[in-house]
Amino acid sequence: MRTTSGKKALGWTFFFLLLPAWAQPASIFLSGARHEYQRFNNCGPATLGMALSFWGSPATQYQIAPVLKPNKNDKNVSPEELAAYARQQGFGVHLGVAGDLGLLKRLLAGGFPVVVETWFITPDHGGMGHYRLLVGYDERQGHFNAFDSYLGPKVTLRYGELDRLWQVFNRTYLVVYPKSREAALSALLGRRSLEATAWSLALEVARHESQSTPGNAFAWFNLGSAYLRLGLAQEAARAYDRSRQLPPDLHLDPRRPADVASPWPWRMLWYQFGPYEAYFKTGRYPEMVALANDVLRRAGDHEESYYWRGLARQALGQQREALADLQSALRYRPSYREAALALQGLQGSR
Repeated sequence: MRTTSGKKALGWTFFFLLLPAWAQPASIFLSGARHEYQRFNNCGPATLGMALSFWGSPATQYQIAPVLKPNKNDKNVSPEELAAYARQQGFGVHLGVAGDLGLLKRLLAGGFPVVVETWFITPDHGGMGHYRLLVGYDERQGHFNAFDSYLGPKVTLRYGELDRLWQVFNRTYLVVYPKSREAALSALLGRRSLEATAWSLALEVARHESQSTPGNAFAWFNLGSAYLRLGLAQEAARAYDRSRQLPPDLHLDPRRPADVASPWPWRMLWYQFGPYEAYFKTGRYPEMVALANDVLRRAGDHEESYYWRGLARQALGQQREALADLQSALRYRPSYREAALALQGLQGSR
């Protein structure tokens, strides 16, 4: 079944909401989005542009990337940054965690393409984070249809494989939509519309997965992230510690350098910064510095690692080094508000 525009999708949404759960279509493909191949490190802006195009936006990575990536070599555009840009363009945004395959199908059946943040493996470059736009599914074939800025517009992802790669990012998903569609989206999301509910669900899922598959480092990592967002820093730090004690998954991390400081995929802290925050809140500053050093010797323009190392160095009394780190964070991302506030506080205390 195909929808050819946002207007048609509106009608289908209300039609599906009136059907019993068993009547959800066996297959869906949402046509109307424009595929775009990414430029270097541009999967975030390119994928957001594809998602916006479904609703009629002409914006492409060439308009989006200069706003989100003043440093063209920026390794990471976060889901929060993508969401902020979409809101600035007048769109509604739902940014969620702990999604599941059933939710993805409901959203697609309701006429909403979904951006998912997943792990991605290439023969030449190894493992890394990557956004994809889901535009359909097929129950008989057991796969999702995706627009992939790296691989093209005809990508299919088996349900189990997508979930395995999606788990690395706590099953984060992003839906952009015209504000006129907010009621329809809220009906599909139910209680997931509430951020606190989403993080409570994330905690429940991560607890279950860390107990049922205790050798899964990402289950423990997600448990740490959920604890952190719910204000439990000590518990978060312990969960991250457990994750760090497990051996690396070389299938997800091919071409792994031999001297990586932690067993996480060597690019893991390019994208997720919960361990920095949890260790900061629990006073484990030398570990923060060690983790940041490991990132920065391979990605010397990684602004988030400069920021967190700067906070750690300030806490250790290394004022000059902290100042240099925070200035570096702002050099690579001048709009980095947290770094600007930290730098202002540091300068005011001297």
